[in-house]
Amino acid sequence: MQKSTNSDTSVETLNSTRQGTGAVQMRIKNANSHHDRLSQSKSMILTDVGKVIEPISRHRRNHSQHVLKDVIPPLEQLMVEKEGYLQKAKIADGGKKLRKNWSTSWIVLSSRKLEFYKESKQQALSSMKTGHKPESVDLCGAHIEWAKEKSSRKNVFQITTVSGNEFLLQSDIDFIILDWFHAIKNAIDRLPKDPSGSSRNLELFKIQRSSSTELLSHYDNDIKEQKPEHRKSLMFRLHHSASDTSDKNRVKNRLKKFITRRPSLKTLQEKGLIKDQIFGSHLHTVCERENSTVPRFVKQCIEAVEKRGLDVDGIYRVSGNLATIQKLRFIVNQEEKLNLDDSQWEDIHVVTGALKMFFRELPEPLFPYSFFERFVEAIKKQDYNTRIETIKSLVQKLPPPNRDTMKTLFGHLTKIVARASKNLMSTQSLGIVFGPTLLRAEDEMGNMAIHMVYQNQIAELMLSEYNKIFGSEED
Repeated sequence: MQKSTNSDTSVETLNSTRQGTGAVQMRIKNANSHHDRLSQSKSMILTDVGKVIEPISRHRRNHSQHVLKDVIPPLEQLMVEKEGYLQKAKIADGGKKLRKNWSTSWIVLSSRKLEFYKESKQQALSSMKTGHKPESVDLCGAHIEWAKEKSSRKNVFQITTVSGNEFLLQSDIDFIILDWFHAIKNAIDRLPKDPSGSSRNLELFKIQRSSSTELLSHYDNDIKEQKPEHRKSLMFRLHHSASDTSDKNRVKNRLKKFITRRPSLKTLQEKGLIKDQIFGSHLHTVCERENSTVPRFVKQCIEAVEKRGLDVDGIYRVSGNLATIQKLRFIVNQEEKLNLDDSQWEDIHVVTGALKMFFRELPEPLFPYSFFERFVEAIKKQDYNTRIETIKSLVQKLPPPNRDTMKTLFGHLTKIVARASKNLMSTQSLGIVFGPTLLRAEDEMGNMAIHMVYQNQIAELMLSEYNKIFGSEED
């Protein structure tokens, strides 16, 4: 009897609800676990025609799903684009210079970042400790460039991130390093130049995940937990973030004005603020300054090598200590008196390394850019004698500083080859060392691998036929 009465009451309530618009809220408590403090609620609105409008979900998880679609990049953007082994050296961390240590790394390139593993990714993931992450480079806003001056190794390029990290990557195989350079450059070019955009999206994602009440209570709790002396600084950061942004923009604009107004190198040199340097200057400029056709530093290095290095194993092939080479470079550039017989230069590989660096840092190589294609065409000639005569003719057309310096250098290298039984440096070995240093195309991104073959062959021919090309006299 009691059940019948309750049923009648429910029907009457439902009928009265249908007669006018009203809201019925049902609350379902989850009693499956006494540890669960959360409650789930559903709300719906009944209209005159009995139409049910879908409830608006206030659950945090539902909000995050909508935001995730807009903020987190799609899966295809995180796909691996390229991977393989390269030589890697980290030379700066957050703007702080580091000692350069080369190591072999398995490098994985995705659309947004580079990851460095000690072994292939599959092996690394299987043996990786829990919580350990590989070193990675965010490519957003990064800069990539060739960096010959950063290492005595060939085929080196540098990646600089917005956070101030700097990495050198290298491979002895030309087409591999070119392929990596273009792949990373294309990945950087596809990304936005302003890396702050992604961080703003992430911040938006965090804010939208939380309700405003939760966010305020979170900051309120933080302020309560802070010591009294720290509360003001925290509130200042919260309320003055907009002014911080405007201050940064103001500083950026001032820096731009300063850079655009700074004096040119020529002006600073004329005022005596910057001295004319030996390394990195044009060959004819150095020769004019010294009133000669062969730089004094080149003569000093050659004299030192011929005095105590002709019989040294791997002369010109073995690299000297780079820090000591840079010290020697600094002394030469400061026009200090140089004595290569000093004990600090006793390692002859430091002297040969500095000589190679001098030729490598010439703005225009010893074989001028305008002569490059003509020398390549000459070495391609089938008849050997015609090849020699053509190269001899080209050498005679070179500017005096280039021609005389070339004659002095190759005359010295013939003495190295003459002691090949002791120093193990053949014509081919010296051609490989000096070919790319003395002879290169103005646009090296063309046929780098093919050019290298011709560079070596030209250097070898000028060594083996030195007397025919330069005459019988030697300096």
